[in-house]
Amino acid sequence: QVQLVESGGGTAQAGGTLSLSCQTSERTFTTYAMGWFRQAPGKEREFVAAIAWKTRSTFYADSVKGRFTISKDDVKNEVYLEMKDLKPEGTTVYYCNGEIHRGYCAGDKCHHGRDWGRGTQVTVSS
Repeated sequence: QVQLVESGGGTAQAGGTLSLSCQTSERTFTTYAMGWFRQAPGKEREFVAAIAWKTRSTFYADSVKGRFTISKDDVKNEVYLEMKDLKPEGTTVYYCNGEIHRGYCAGDKCHHGRDWGRGTQVTVSS
């Protein structure tokens, strides 16, 4: 199984910026995209952003459009999430997600793939 390791996160003030990184141990031939999800206490895990490996197509949840940017490094097999203009409701755990297949993405959103990282905490203070 592919291993995903997140780094980054931490604490920032509202309006500030944080960046996340996710390194994958390998990239399978069938993988269309990788992405980020987040889960607040007591809530379901929700889609944040995804990026396609070959086409670099990007997908964003409406709540983060214009503020978050997902990118990747093909050589390092890493995916990044730059988060600007952070909001207090963004205090949550962010999870890297892999094995997102093409059929999982429609419109601006993707359903999660098989592989998950352990998560990294992001705290936004008001």
